[in-house]
Amino acid sequence: MESHATIAWITCRDHDQAVLIGRSLVEEQLAACVNILDGMESIYSWQGTLETARECVLVAKTFSHLSERLTERVVALHSYDVPCVLFMPVTGGNPAYVDWMKTGTGGQV
Repeated sequence: MESHATIAWITCRDHDQAVLIGRSLVEEQLAACVNILDGMESIYSWQGTLETARECVLVAKTFSHLSERLTERVVALHSYDVPCVLFMPVTGGNPAYVDWMKTGTGGQV
């Protein structure tokens, strides 16, 4: 099975949690890089109630073959019962950057 570049979209309760999770993903080579986007507001239904929350988005650059391990790591570190971890395939981009991503994730693609 061929692995391809992937973006993981992860929501966190706050900046500190995003830093904790993001650092772990990069240190463990589950992501080559993460971006933390503060100040997101979410509106969602949880257990039958409409909720609004300030959250932080963590965008992780990774590869599809790492998605299961990355998800498991986020779930282990996250405070939410059901953390958002979604993957979006990358369909193009700077080849040199994708090569750099390979290095940052251990070179196994």
